[in-house]
Order: sequence, then C-alpha cells, then structure tokens
Amino acid sequence: MNRWNKFVLGQSYIRSAARLCPKTREEKKLRKTKFDLLHRVHEVEYTNVKRPRDPKTKRPIEPAHRFDVNIESDSFSQAKYDLFLKYQMQIHNEPASRWNVHSFKRFLCTGINRKVVKEGSKEQRLGSYHQCYRLDGKLIAVAVLDLLLHAVSSVYLFYDPEYSEYEFGKLSALREIALTIEGNYQYYYMGFYIHSCQKMRYKANFQPQYVLDPESLTWDPFDAYKEELDRRPYVSLSHDRTLGGTTQPGGNVEGQPTSTAIKRSNIEPQVNEEDMSLFDIHMPGVLTLQEVQEQVDLDHWKLLAHGVLVDMVDLVPWDNSDIRQPQSIKGIVGELAAVLGPKVVKNSVVVLF
Repeated sequence: MNRWNKFVLGQSYIRSAARLCPKTREEKKLRKTKFDLLHRVHEVEYTNVKRPRDPKTKRPIEPAHRFDVNIESDSFSQAKYDLFLKYQMQIHNEPASRWNVHSFKRFLCTGINRKVVKEGSKEQRLGSYHQCYRLDGKLIAVAVLDLLLHAVSSVYLFYDPEYSEYEFGKLSALREIALTIEGNYQYYYMGFYIHSCQKMRYKANFQPQYVLDPESLTWDPFDAYKEELDRRPYVSLSHDRTLGGTTQPGGNVEGQPTSTAIKRSNIEPQVNEEDMSLFDIHMPGVLTLQEVQEQVDLDHWKLLAHGVLVDMVDLVPWDNSDIRQPQSIKGIVGELAAVLGPKVVKNSVVVLF
C-alpha cells in the first residue's frame, strides 16, 4: 500500500507537501509506530489529498495522478468488459474467445439484488456491487463484492496487468477490510483459497484468519491448515479429529491443542482418501448417494462408445458393479452424476477416456 500511495502522489508532490503543509512531530511519530488502516486506505483518494497553494505559482499543488475509488452497481460497461478480457488473457493466459459479452455478464454482472436497509440511524448496503478503481479517469481495477447482512464477501478481482507490481490483490483486500469496518459488517470473506495456486498465496498473509471446514462447515484458524495443505490436497480438520480420537464439545481432539491438525502419519494407516468414494467424503454441494439413487436414472444415462450411444445398463459389468467403489464403472458414473446434478445428467452423455 505504501508503494502504491507513493506512486499516486509522486515525489514532486510529496516534497512540496512536506514543505507547504508539514506534519507535526506527533503525527510523524504516530505514523511510524501505528498503521491506521482507514487513514492509509483513503489518504491518496483525490478528494482527500491536501492541495495547498504554491507561493511561487499561486496554484494548488497536484499529485502525480488522480486516484478515485467508488462503489457502483454490478452493471455491465464496455470499459469493464475490456479490462476483464485484458486481465484474463494476460494474467490467466486465456484466449479472447473464452469470454464473450454474454458470458462476462453472466459471470460478474448478475449478482444479488441491491437494496439499502436502515436500523435506527444506520444505513447498510446489501447486494452485489462493483468497487471501481480509476487512475486519471481510466478504469484500472474492479472488485466484485457481495455485501451481506453480516459480511463483505469478495467474489472476484480483475485489474490492468500494467499495474501488477503493486499487488492489487493485497490492495483490494485492505480496502475491503476497511469497507467492512466502515459499513458495520461483522466479517470479511476473502473467497476461495487454493493452496497450490501462487496467485492466491497473498490471502494467507492476512491474520487472524479462519477457514471453513469442508465437512463440518465449522471455522478453524488458517494456521491449523497450512502445514497439512503442504502435504495433501484435501484437508478436513473435523475429519482428522474424528479419526484421531474422541471429539470434545469444543471441536478439538482430546489431548490435542485446540484447532491443531492431526499429523498425517497418524491417519494414513487408517484411510487413503484417494481410494475413498466421493459419497463417503460428504463434500458440500455434491449429491449424496441416496439423492443420486432417487433423482438420477443412472441405468439409462447414455455412454458414447466408438461413435455409438448405449445405455449404462447395457454394459456387461454394470449389474455387478458397486457404486461405492470409485474405480468401478458404476462408481465413476455415480460420482460424476453427484457432481453434475440431475438436470445436467438428463441432457448429457458420458465419454470415458
């Protein structure tokens, strides 16, 4: 944030401001010893920049750049689409054909309906918004946010790759934390975290932070996950606790520090998660075995084999196949149906490689 603020103000402005409107000794000391988030976030917005008159030119001194940030509706604009496309192509190496206007609108411009609720003298915005960053009038970044009753939820961020060196992921997170405080929201959700994705690693630097357990849907300190995520791709601390000992009311295993992950060596002899059926993992958002059996007609789901469509039930090993065995044909197809859901299954065919 300090680098970005210096870039916006410019050295010429900083020197002139130090001469024309110097900080007091107390202000300098406080700035060095305490990080005031709300002040730092807003201090280089153009409306907050001090612009005393230069005695020589008789004109107000100006920063190197005019920086403005505002929250607006999640509506479509050509500038947003052009910026998004540039970001996806240069940062994520996606082809331009991957995102047309319709797909962009569906992805980031059709969120929750917006409204303002009042409680006493306080007003709170709810719904989906775009927090837009503009430099010298040009759109350079957009943070897509869901403002909920109890939280600010970060959905997506895209920015001009020309400013990658300023780490807009961190800048936007700090600004969204400030929005959470100023808007009287209780929590800030940073969205998804993929441990193996280098672009998401910055999220791990914010403390204190909690991660939603994928099985129990309870929250654990992120530090408890870090070591385990270095070792294995899927971690559920509640699952580890259940395997490692008797669960106490607080959620931790008896004899273990609160929210500390069970060492991998303790659980490997008991379970190999790669061999487990998806129906035994209880992953949120995935149909259970009972739901698949009740809502999906697996027997008559079509399989494309050598250019011919056949029903699953016509396959020789189908009747003797166990849906709970992830390596069996029925297990593979059943797990696929659990992830896709009945509507997609009904209008699709399976191609096995």
